[in-house]
This record gives sequence, C-alpha cells and structure tokens, in this order.
Amino acid sequence: MATVELRFSALPEHVRTARLVAAAVARRAGVDEAVLDEVRLAVGEACSRAVGLHLAHGIEAPVHVALIEDEKKFAIEVGDDVPSGPGEHTSDDGSEADGEDEMGLAVISGLVDDVEVTSGADGGRIRMSWPTAAATATS
Repeated sequence: MATVELRFSALPEHVRTARLVAAAVARRAGVDEAVLDEVRLAVGEACSRAVGLHLAHGIEAPVHVALIEDEKKFAIEVGDDVPSGPGEHTSDDGSEADGEDEMGLAVISGLVDDVEVTSGADGGRIRMSWPTAAATATS
C-alpha cells in the first residue's frame, strides 16, 4: 500500500494544489479517467472545508491530506485540527459553523459513494474512496 502525504498552510490558494496532486495520484493508482473530475471536486470541497474551519477557529496547524493507494481502491483522507464533539464543529463563540460547512459535506456526499466523516477532540476527518481499475477488472 502506497501513501502520499500532503500538508499545507490553511490558505485557500493551496486548495488548488491539493486538487492537482490528488488527481495525479488517483490517475497513477488506476482510478478511471471518467471519475477524476469527481476526485478533484471532492478533494477541493474537503480541503476548502478544512481551510475554512482552521481560519474560523484561528488554528495555525496545517491541513493534512493522505492519498492512499490500495490494491483495489484509492482513498483520500482530509483532516483538520478543529476539536469538536461527534458530527459537529462549533466556532469560538459556541455557535454552529457556517451553513457552508454542511453544504460542502452535501456536495462531497453527492460526488463520492464511499465517504466517511468523523470528528472528535483531535479534529475532523473526511475519508473518501474510489475503486481502481484492478477492482473493476475482478468484479
């Protein structure tokens, strides 16, 4: 299993780089060309969400992305360092984070069949995966 890790400062201009790297690694992993746009969009949404949460909460730690190539699937994990209870992110004043947060999750869920969103005291994580050519060949 090969893994590429990417960490970037929580700045919107770095999201494009994360999308490009994710698409390149997905292509190399054997993700179908027709799905690469979905990979780009989903990673862009997940990274934009993480950047927004970091900026809203004043967290200076980098956003982390893991691109995991397995024999039958390609997975991407996007993590933020915003502590929260299960399934919720709150801002410093205790109010719910923007509706943009929920909208981003809805977009990701529409793009990716296999998606898992978790959050806890150590931050949040979005894990998305797609089948590779090896998986579709054996099906």
